[in-house]
Amino acid sequence: MLLVRLTAPALAFVLALTLTAAGAVPRGGMLDGFTIGHLPASTEGASTSDFTYEWGEVAFNSRVWEKRLEDGAARVVLQVLVMRGDRLADLDTTSAFLTEYHERAADRALTEFDNAGAPGLHGNAEAFWVPETGVAVEVRDPFGLVGPDELMATARGIAASPA
Repeated sequence: MLLVRLTAPALAFVLALTLTAAGAVPRGGMLDGFTIGHLPASTEGASTSDFTYEWGEVAFNSRVWEKRLEDGAARVVLQVLVMRGDRLADLDTTSAFLTEYHERAADRALTEFDNAGAPGLHGNAEAFWVPETGVAVEVRDPFGLVGPDELMATARGIAASPA
């Protein structure tokens, strides 16, 4: 009888842990149809803000991780952007758009990479790819706080969310 009374709570506890783990959202959460499955350790303790806006006929959904500095100012640690618009037809048009948007030199050094079958480009502080026509995802390290390896780990950890 004692075994039965102890077994039921133990099974309930294991079931609760299993269901929680199965339905758990990754630390980065979901953003406009994408799951952010990896975040660098440098984002620990950072506050998170989401922004929705439009620029150049492209709709943006952005998530920013930032930390407060000693003087009270805030510094962006990491940014993930999901962009949607006709100007993002392929990797070349997306690269041209982001060059204009970020006011960067067109000849900046970028290297090709494959993100789960989607063509992408990356540098030391940015990685972007086009998972489908009209949709682009970008990960930015605007102040070099994350580093290229964690930038790419974050980029590769972003996947389309199941419908």
